[in-house]
Amino acid sequence: MIGEILKGMGTTLKHLFMPPVTIQYPEVERPVRYRFKGRHELKRYDNGLEKCIGCSLCAAACPADAIFVEAAENTNEERYSPGERYASVYEINMMRCIFCGYCEDACPTQAIVLEDKYELSFYDRASSIYTKEMLLTVVPEQGIPTPQVSRPGTYDRSIPDMENPR
Repeated sequence: MIGEILKGMGTTLKHLFMPPVTIQYPEVERPVRYRFKGRHELKRYDNGLEKCIGCSLCAAACPADAIFVEAAENTNEERYSPGERYASVYEINMMRCIFCGYCEDACPTQAIVLEDKYELSFYDRASSIYTKEMLLTVVPEQGIPTPQVSRPGTYDRSIPDMENPR
């Protein structure tokens, strides 16, 4: 019995002189792991067009039924994505989302990505629904904001031919 007490006291003394591992959260943010799944983002191509083509595969793959997508047709006068359609309404209910990443895996154009942002807090249920405007990334420097005007026949595929589509 005395041996166990001395062993426990030795462990306590060993950790007494080690530096603390506490992270001062609001001032210092903890780095996340490589495979961390955080807040969703809707990506854009380098020319400013949205990657989402409104196919609703992410909504079909979501086990929590947290994603709602409503598609609309692109025209040459008003183009949002390179395909025939675009997501006119894209909403994610973050109260239902389980951050599984199935939406990211199901997307054929890699439009929806779970990034490393983990500060998600809301005061009411209405603010937990993230809309398309909240999820879209900013337009790249050389890009043009959507809707764009395009020449007829310019975009005949869902994924445009680009040097390095990111």
